[in-house]
Amino acid sequence: EKLANLKSSKKDKRRSEKRNIRNSQKRSAIRTFSKNIFICLKEGKKEEASKLFVKYTSLLDKAAKTNIVNKKNADRNKSRMAKRISILK
Repeated sequence: EKLANLKSSKKDKRRSEKRNIRNSQKRSAIRTFSKNIFICLKEGKKEEASKLFVKYTSLLDKAAKTNIVNKKNADRNKSRMAKRISILK
């Protein structure tokens, strides 16, 4: 790892590290919601899965807006999850 020499480079490095932590937390939260929805679906809890899905889509949209995940990736994940939930009727 290279050391930053310029003052602006040091600041940029600090900012990048903060962003990296923030972004990884958001990605982790999205994955956690996804796993929780899958658990609800396996147990047949459609109501709970639907409630989690609302929050899941919100997180995905926010992440897509700030380029944490690609917009099309977010849309695809929402579509597939909605399809799984609708099957469980």
